[in-house]
Amino acid sequence: MTTGPETDLYGPVKDLLEAQGYAVKGEVGGCDLLAVRGDEPPVIVELKRRFTLDLVLQGVNRLAVTDLVYLAVPQPGRRTSPSPYDSDIRKLCRRLGVGLLVVDPARAAGHRVDVLCDPTPYAPRRDRKRLGRLLGEHRRRVGDPNRGGSTRQPIVTAYRQDALRCARLLQVQGTMTLAALRAAGAPADVATILRRDVYAWFERVGRGTYRLREEGARALDSFRHALDP
Repeated sequence: MTTGPETDLYGPVKDLLEAQGYAVKGEVGGCDLLAVRGDEPPVIVELKRRFTLDLVLQGVNRLAVTDLVYLAVPQPGRRTSPSPYDSDIRKLCRRLGVGLLVVDPARAAGHRVDVLCDPTPYAPRRDRKRLGRLLGEHRRRVGDPNRGGSTRQPIVTAYRQDALRCARLLQVQGTMTLAALRAAGAPADVATILRRDVYAWFERVGRGTYRLREEGARALDSFRHALDP
């Protein structure tokens, strides 16, 4: 992304605030822009050529002075919908309690600044379903088969562990019915695991009867560390 200097952002943001009755001055006490309107809390805007950690830290630092802190960045290249600032970045700003401005100096006067969010206190609703899935996965997973931060190998989920247990039984016993698998200690949802066959490990040879494919045997060798002893 190619952008002009940060000073290119100053004029459009100043125009926006002055249109709302603020007295605006640049570079006051280390702040890129300080706007004052009567006895109201001041507005501080920090300008950067792109959204960076340094900009976020500047904004957080300014919250010690006023609750009305905005981060201003340029519109990146050709305008797209949705904006690259519409998702996680805006969510981060709301979480921190800072506002976010996107500036396009090339647009017509009065339309050069988009206010993506204002610096209001953020109290997100808890996602109870997501929390339940996380805790359920933690509870069902046996041991700790993954190293945190892994990116180049498959994650061993509780579902994969259940599928591996089914594969191990079939490897030892050969062709088995669902009833025999359950009696041998297979997971309660063995029928769903074998029917869905997410990993292409199992072969149906008859009604309710399965055997292990070569892919399943190789998986057992690759994921030995993921199975309970």
